[in-house]
Amino acid sequence: MSISIAVIVVAIVVFLFLAVTLHVIHQYEKGVVFRFGRVIGERGPGLIFILPIINVIRKVSFRIVTMPIQSQGIITRDNVSVDVSAVSYYRVVDATKSVVAIENVQEAINQIAQTTLRKVVGQHTLDEMLAETDSINVDIREILDVQTADWGVLVTLVELKDIQLPDTMKRAMARQAEAEREKRAKIIAAEGEFLAASALGEASDIMMEHPLALQLRNLQTLIEIGVDKNTTVIFPGPLMSTIQEMGAFLTRETTAIDKLPKPLVGADGSNDASSGEAPSRTRGPSETDDREGGT
Repeated sequence: MSISIAVIVVAIVVFLFLAVTLHVIHQYEKGVVFRFGRVIGERGPGLIFILPIINVIRKVSFRIVTMPIQSQGIITRDNVSVDVSAVSYYRVVDATKSVVAIENVQEAINQIAQTTLRKVVGQHTLDEMLAETDSINVDIREILDVQTADWGVLVTLVELKDIQLPDTMKRAMARQAEAEREKRAKIIAAEGEFLAASALGEASDIMMEHPLALQLRNLQTLIEIGVDKNTTVIFPGPLMSTIQEMGAFLTRETTAIDKLPKPLVGADGSNDASSGEAPSRTRGPSETDDREGGT
């Protein structure tokens, strides 16, 4: 009976000893080994043996850590108050430095990321912050890389996640955007009018050189009108040629009137033609001689 109890006690002691001395390091981890408080090296993935009390191991994960940066109240360079939140991604590249150089890597990066976010965003205007977010993200990441290099940490990415604007600023930006769109619409309409006027000028020059082109255009207009099955048909006519023809007609009539013989006017101012009497005719010398010879 005593032998069986002894075997059980020994088995328990061996199990506890193995549980304390044997450690499993995963593929994404590394172990930093301390002996009497001094770093003696790093251990890779697998099963390792550690002497209890003499050696101590600290496991460090090499996976990328996602760390949200809480919203920060920031005043931009043009004195606009905004709330900006972001997210950062980092990973440990040196297990020994991340254990020895700093106590809590995640808390330290979180605090330094908040201050860096306020510093970098405060150096830009509101328009720059909204339009140049990529450059702001790069600036924040570069600053964090420099400050965390001694901690054995690499910041892989920083992204601005949310930008909260005051309601008054949102309304002002909406009015500005509307005015900008109206300006672009007017510019586009003016450019269209310019192109249309240029095209009409070229078309008029071609029609002046080829009069039949205007008649073809008139026929095309009649075809377009006939599509709707209208009962009224409009025959378009060239206005300028019609006016010219009327002017030529009036000129011909005026010239013809000027060529007509004018009526004779008497000494008393009366018109002989209007009185109905034939105008008196002066006798010539031959007529007088003939009459005298006959008598």
